Amino acid sequence: MGDVAVGARSGHDGEEHRGHPVEPDVPVPGSAMTSGNEPSAGDDGTPDDERPRTADADDAARRPRKPRSFWKELPILIGIALVLALLIKTFLVQAFSIPSDSMQNTLQQGDRVLVDKLTPWFGSKPERGEVVVFHDPDNWLAGEPTPTPNAVQKVLSWIGLMPSAEEKDLIKRVIGVGGDTIECKGSGPLKVNGKALNEPFVYPGNTPCSVDDQGGQFKVKVPKGYIWVMGDHRQNSRDSRYNQSDRNHGMVPVDKVVGRAIVKAWPINRWGTLPVPDTFDQPGLDPQSSAAASLTAAPQGVAVAAVLPVALWRRRRTDRPEAANR
Repeated sequence: MGDVAVGARSGHDGEEHRGHPVEPDVPVPGSAMTSGNEPSAGDDGTPDDERPRTADADDAARRPRKPRSFWKELPILIGIALVLALLIKTFLVQAFSIPSDSMQNTLQQGDRVLVDKLTPWFGSKPERGEVVVFHDPDNWLAGEPTPTPNAVQKVLSWIGLMPSAEEKDLIKRVIGVGGDTIECKGSGPLKVNGKALNEPFVYPGNTPCSVDDQGGQFKVKVPKGYIWVMGDHRQNSRDSRYNQSDRNHGMVPVDKVVGRAIVKAWPINRWGTLPVPDTFDQPGLDPQSSAAASLTAAPQGVAVAAVLPVALWRRRRTDRPEAANR
């Protein structure tokens, strides 16, 4: 019997064993063996990185979240809007309704005005010519009917879109501030610190001053920390003139002022700003500026009065030696 040769792999490609051929290094289809540098494949031979992903936990984490429904977000939006409205009402702007005709024709009954509440927080004081809203200083509204608001009006007043029925507020024009002297004689004109005001905003047919013995004829000086207010409808306004018997003598304390009315917001066909009339900017209206003007008007006279005695004294000294030599 001949020798039986047992085949062994030599490690050299292409070498054959005696008796059995060497199998080539070709991957067998369906084999699960892979080299270290090739991507692994599944049972179907497709690499894992090319196979379609399934709905596993990783895919669920990467999916965009479904947005909340409108009805779930609506309460949050309403809450944010209420907070902003309260902040605006408290610190910035508040709406007020005009309850009477005392400011015609500048403001009509039923108008809505927006009042600036921000600048007083920074120390701004009311100035002449401004239209201001202020709390009742001392029962000016005694006897006036108090409206009974419905539920909607209560909500609107709470967030600042309507004035509160419990608040007793008035709206008038500032005529004088602390230190001013204001007077009315006959039918006018109204004078501030001796300067006559040109008031085209006064209601047509009215006179700047009211001829009566109830307060229409007056001369007052406004103390510091107070203002003197009057309505533009002069013969239909119970303002500072007709409250001189109260504890403030008709004056309104500055700390009672809510703010300055800056815009007529409603109705829309009456929208407009409320600027200070030009007559309140006329020269010499401010008593301090008048005093300063009087000092600067005659500086040469003051200088001459101060220098004259010195000049006379020097002249006398120069004349004395000449007299002695004679």
